[in-house]
Amino acid sequence: MARMRRSMMFVPGNNPGMLINAGIYGADTIIFCVEDAVSVYEKDAARQLVANAIRNIKYPCEVAVRINHISTPYGRDDLAVILPAKPDMIRLPKAETAADILDVDEIITAAEKKCGFEAGSIKMMAAIETCKGIMNAYEIASASPRMEALAIGGEDYLADLRTSRTTHGDEFLAARSQIVVAARAAGIQAIDTVYSDINNEEGFRNEITRIKELGFDGKSVINPRQIKIVHDVFAPTQKEIDHAERVLKAYEEALAKGSGVISLNGKMIDGPIVARAERALAYADALGMRKGAK
Repeated sequence: MARMRRSMMFVPGNNPGMLINAGIYGADTIIFCVEDAVSVYEKDAARQLVANAIRNIKYPCEVAVRINHISTPYGRDDLAVILPAKPDMIRLPKAETAADILDVDEIITAAEKKCGFEAGSIKMMAAIETCKGIMNAYEIASASPRMEALAIGGEDYLADLRTSRTTHGDEFLAARSQIVVAARAAGIQAIDTVYSDINNEEGFRNEITRIKELGFDGKSVINPRQIKIVHDVFAPTQKEIDHAERVLKAYEEALAKGSGVISLNGKMIDGPIVARAERALAYADALGMRKGAK
């Protein structure tokens, strides 16, 4: 299955202690941020710190860097310093058009060639943070073979939408739906925005449940305490695993008999149901949740 990105934890690029310890919390991906988390007076130091950390620390997970947009005075300098350290992924904020992706792709391609890296080895993801970006979501998601995921940047998006956060989250529904559909159409993952109230565990868990139901693959987080909650919600339950196993067993038995009709407990089993069962078991296998599974 594709790389799991249930949790993508932001780490400020100007904090040496957090850079050193970022890998101990169990996030699927750590995102070193040299954009919004770093003041304009510290960007030079932050990008150097991040590059040195990537070079010298063996992190147990995927390592991404959120750069400044290349239309700013800082984005190209971010790439010039960070790409030679070979992060796993570059996260581009505030993407609005396919051209944004292609511009960064071109810079990464040149850096890979110059540094002797395998072509295409540095991946990309983009965060959409404006209404214009939402309208162009598929073009952004499909702009480059490097693209691995599409995310939504919540606070900037809501500011552009001229509204604010609520407890029910309906203000995000249209954008979240568009992000998931665009990502699926492009064959990449969809990642949800951060939840900033780190003390509201119930609200956080409810939001993860909603975005999982919408089809998201993971969530950006800002605090290590949020990681386990995300992983717990995204993990298949034992009931779901058992049902998926029964579905595949019934499917395989029907194939062996040459039967064109497949049913389980009186309910018809068709292609989409089999595909969902296969995905659930692949996820469970990746997490080591099935006893005796290879």
